[in-house]
Amino acid sequence: MKTTVGDYLLMRLKELGIDDVFGVPGDYNLGFLDQVVHYKGLRWIGNCNELNGAYAADGYARIKGAAALVTTYGVGELSAINGIAGSFAEYLPVVKIVGMPSAEIQKSDIVFHHSIRTNEYNVFEEMYAKVTKAQTILTVENAAEEIDRVLTVCFKKKLPVYIGVSSDICYQEIEVEKKPLELTNSVSAKETMEEAAIRITKVLSHSKRPLLCVDLCAMRHDIKKDIEHLIKEVQIPFITTNMGKAYINESNPLFVGVYSGENGNEKVYDFVHKADCIISFGALISDLNTSMLPKSSSIEIHSNHVRVKNSHYYELYFHDFIPFLSKKIKDSKLKFSATKIPKKEKNHFMIEKNFNKIEQAYFWDRMGYFFKEHSTIIAGTGTSLFGLLPIRMPDNVNFISQIIWASIGYSVGALLGTSIADSSKENILFVGDGAFQLTAQEVSTMLRYETTPIIFLLNNDGYTIERVIHGEKMEYNDIQMWNYADLPKMFGENVWTTKVTTTEELETCLSELRANDDKLRFVEVIMERMDVPEMLMKMFRKE
Repeated sequence: MKTTVGDYLLMRLKELGIDDVFGVPGDYNLGFLDQVVHYKGLRWIGNCNELNGAYAADGYARIKGAAALVTTYGVGELSAINGIAGSFAEYLPVVKIVGMPSAEIQKSDIVFHHSIRTNEYNVFEEMYAKVTKAQTILTVENAAEEIDRVLTVCFKKKLPVYIGVSSDICYQEIEVEKKPLELTNSVSAKETMEEAAIRITKVLSHSKRPLLCVDLCAMRHDIKKDIEHLIKEVQIPFITTNMGKAYINESNPLFVGVYSGENGNEKVYDFVHKADCIISFGALISDLNTSMLPKSSSIEIHSNHVRVKNSHYYELYFHDFIPFLSKKIKDSKLKFSATKIPKKEKNHFMIEKNFNKIEQAYFWDRMGYFFKEHSTIIAGTGTSLFGLLPIRMPDNVNFISQIIWASIGYSVGALLGTSIADSSKENILFVGDGAFQLTAQEVSTMLRYETTPIIFLLNNDGYTIERVIHGEKMEYNDIQMWNYADLPKMFGENVWTTKVTTTEELETCLSELRANDDKLRFVEVIMERMDVPEMLMKMFRKE
């Protein structure tokens, strides 16, 4: 069949499950944006700037499984590259589309705007090559083949890709085959699965205190049901990492807790380090995720390979190997010593209706009772993250925080993305005042597209997490005080805002929030400058 290059790309984006396209218009992408706006089943989401658009695409991909971002050449794409790098670091399939100068311009010797005074028009593609898994510049001759290649890589590898579309190509017609993208999972070799499963079962047969660990890549490849089934079948206790938090329901009786290394819960840390065999699923070791699992982490099951001690098995894939392994362990009739799981500390607090100031410990315990099932909770990488990690989450919650890349301001853009991806869920953001000032204008985009999230702005007068690390009283950790609760009203009318300074005011606010769920709700919470969660203080404690 015949179609245009632009429409073919949009058709393939729809196949990835993308219904909304983020970005910022620029003269080199305007023709393509006309196609986006007129394409049935796609919605254009215009951002305040390209960096915010990249953050929003990242958040969207965490809910929908893939996302797309369109910017103009040079100035636009470089504004977005930090956000795309974050998606690369944390395994998010984001399609980065760049409107480029026409072929005629690229052949000329004239210096055109948005260039760096050279005719090397692929220089920005080369920059993106370090933070994307695949790249391409479309031509009429290669468009169909390259679009399919790059999008397949994006979806299967769960990593960003880069597509350049020159301004004169998007309306040119091409002949394409009418067949879907090849997005099915690769199939593991039966013999390799058998060999790896036998080896794992043998290792387990010598174990008295086995433990499962669920991490980031398990989440990205959507194998929740397979892992839940394995846990149920083999009855082995499990932990999640910081990045895997809440992926498997924390109400599960076999859940030990979130493992945050020696900075986290001491009982969980002790339990993990007494395990004699740890099987990890999609482990991604980093300083703010797990630090390092103990040496007993002798079995690693990844998206496309398995390691059992010093043996490696390649081309084994999550989706078929985990059910195979589950059956193998169950058939082996292994019996493990009954290991007493640490008593789960329930979210507990005494509601205080008084004029006491709001302290971090009280606030996070209180939030544990405010959350509800099937919601999305986003934590800025600051006091919010370290306050929420120890809090038990309700079932089927999407817990989101950018723990590896940890880009300040990310969470506001991500909230836009998650709210657009699924407006039926309650989307809640916790963000510090310092981080909010970087990306605050994206609240206006939330109002423009009629999303109704809840934003808790923690006003502790500056960069508190940086003060804890270094420079408690240094001026570089200070920021201008804003009238935060008034700010959303500057962006639009469908808002409900308040400012709380005492526990009594907080309780009144929480009782009113859901009564106004048809509006964007913004709560400014006043806290002491150096009041921080215990976990954060432990992580950066002074020697």
